[in-house]
Amino acid sequence: MHEWGLKGRKRFVGINASDINYSAGRYDASVKPPFDIGFEGVGEVVALGLSASADFTVGQAVAYVKAGSFAEYTVVSARQAVPLPSVKPEFLTLMVSGATAYLSLKELGDLSEGKKVLVTAAAGGTGQFAVQLAKKAKCHVIGTCSSDEKGGFLKSIGCDRTINYKTENVESVLRKDYPEGVDVVYESVGGKMFDLALNALAIKGCLIVIGFIAGYQNPTGFQPVKAELLPAKLLKKSASVRGFFLNHYLSDYKMALQHLLKMYERGDLVCEVDFGDMSPEGKFTGLESVFRAVDYMYMGKNIGKIVVELPHSVNSKL
Repeated sequence: MHEWGLKGRKRFVGINASDINYSAGRYDASVKPPFDIGFEGVGEVVALGLSASADFTVGQAVAYVKAGSFAEYTVVSARQAVPLPSVKPEFLTLMVSGATAYLSLKELGDLSEGKKVLVTAAAGGTGQFAVQLAKKAKCHVIGTCSSDEKGGFLKSIGCDRTINYKTENVESVLRKDYPEGVDVVYESVGGKMFDLALNALAIKGCLIVIGFIAGYQNPTGFQPVKAELLPAKLLKKSASVRGFFLNHYLSDYKMALQHLLKMYERGDLVCEVDFGDMSPEGKFTGLESVFRAVDYMYMGKNIGKIVVELPHSVNSKL
């Protein structure tokens, strides 16, 4: 371990839709199996390099974002570690999901009072934060979801209009209830949802693409959209489509995380965690349950951020 490094024993790891993109080699085609996967973890410091001991202590609660986080122990540099008040799964929800919502809306959303914001997959890990942050900006928030239970959760965190796409026609609802369109779309689904969200944009509206989960399980990682009319649609409305990838905003990452942590600690932010208690085989416990947790996400069952708990092994040699 390098003198600036620290070793963390993880208690919780987060599941992200892009886990299967990483494992499929779509983020780095040069990586050949076997390689470590997983992006984020929360746990305690169990060992420190000499220089790292200036900022951290053994037993301290930390979180970090690093490829290869699906492991019981991880060595990270002190720069990658974020000190936490305690080891709680709620903090894990902020590392990727919360930071993505905060930074994308701050940098690209230009939110202001009265704007209409559409959040797709609104009851998911990152959607829950987009809903709440848009409400904090005094926007009118519309959220799509796949069940009445999810709709109830969205209403509890301030969503003004929920659309259950299993029982309602999203396109018809948007056309009827929002004839002038929506000002901002926080879009993570892709495919047909992208198309109808694009069509629902208001004059000078902005569609922010933070993912396209509908295509991730395809061999190519994509699901076709009706892009041939995109230039004409954008021109007609002076609208824009912007992509957001968290890795390109790392200079602002710690600022965003500190802001979100303070919001949570003040009680101004709900960080919903889904441990899979309602999944067929029960709670996601141990690294062996990661694959079940990923499947659970792609079945669209989760409310909030999916988290896997890693109980400390009494047989651990470390």
